[in-house]
Amino acid sequence: MPLPLEGVRVLDLTNVMAGPYCTMVLGDLGAEVVKLESLEGDSTRHFEPQVNGESYCFAVLNRNKKSIAVDLKSPQGKDIVMKLAARSDIVIENFRPGVVKKLGIAYDDLKKLNPSLIYASMSGFGQTGPYGRKGGFDIIAQGMSGVMMMTGYPGGRPAKVGIAMNDIACGVTTLYGILGAFIGKLRHGQGQYLETSLLEAGLAWSIWEFGAYFGSGELPTATGTRHRRSAPYQAFRSQDGYVTVGASGDKLWRAFVTQVVEQPQWLVDPRFERNPLRVKNADALEELIESILVTQPTAHWVAKLDAAGVPGGPVYTYDQTLADPQVQHRRMVYDIDHPVIGPMKTLGLPLKSDGELTQIRKPAPLHGQHTEEVLREAGYSDSQVRGLLAEGVVKSTGAKA
Repeated sequence: MPLPLEGVRVLDLTNVMAGPYCTMVLGDLGAEVVKLESLEGDSTRHFEPQVNGESYCFAVLNRNKKSIAVDLKSPQGKDIVMKLAARSDIVIENFRPGVVKKLGIAYDDLKKLNPSLIYASMSGFGQTGPYGRKGGFDIIAQGMSGVMMMTGYPGGRPAKVGIAMNDIACGVTTLYGILGAFIGKLRHGQGQYLETSLLEAGLAWSIWEFGAYFGSGELPTATGTRHRRSAPYQAFRSQDGYVTVGASGDKLWRAFVTQVVEQPQWLVDPRFERNPLRVKNADALEELIESILVTQPTAHWVAKLDAAGVPGGPVYTYDQTLADPQVQHRRMVYDIDHPVIGPMKTLGLPLKSDGELTQIRKPAPLHGQHTEEVLREAGYSDSQVRGLLAEGVVKSTGAKA
């Protein structure tokens, strides 16, 4: 059975993280993704670590794609984009707002050639509004979406989320927008333009905080690992590290108190009778719980939590996460062969299915690896391809696809 997006053509004009994440997943779903890069290449091709001159980070993010290297500022380069867009189902870009219009490859330009095109734009703050021409990175969006002020420990400096949260949020938001638009196209025969931003996509994930602010005027502040509405729901220090506990509901609280820490007197302590009271008295509760948990290693408490049916687990370093038997069993560390790096690891597929849904089909491309192949498929003759190469309009690695 074919993958769901097999035969769907995607022209990927994106760079760095948010856009490439989106197009990687489209490729995992079976789409033919042509990554159109500048003659210098995607910025992340220069990221360390480099193995045999290729960025390992780039290779993890850009599997299931073809690469074509083009000078977009040249008239011939623009013509290449127009030809590729005319035969594509989806075009995705994350230039600074206004750049695609200046280059002549905006949605209004391309839909004249391909009226059913789905065209997606990503930006720092959106295509309109007072910041509509402003560029942005993940760190800027984390700061402006309020995330940094609610991350970290009380009284500390604002803290960045450990991953590129707003970048990935933007990639995921664009992804479901594209899939929704594609379903609409299949049903109604029309393409459309859609756009989102790092700021909006990240802000849209602050569900509880939004509700609390408009429900009671509460400003979310940093709470360390604690939950703002539930307790105990955090990481506690153990003898050799930290252990997470999610025992906020009355049934789970009773099981935690009686079977895990074995302190039944806490059940009648007026400070801890109900979840809102436990949240209010979280400092005292943390002190009492940690005084017990520090007496044994994390593994001891995880076993007791599991036996009692209380959600809990270890707080891992990243290497421990990747080595965990559950992560290994679920194939979240996947082996693949790269033409230059050689045997390498890539992130596995987080979606599991009993049918054909996603698949890691090929490694990330070399810069311009498929330039000649893609141009020929778009209708360029061998002599035209040679001319474009000689004039420096395109670049090719010369590698076989």
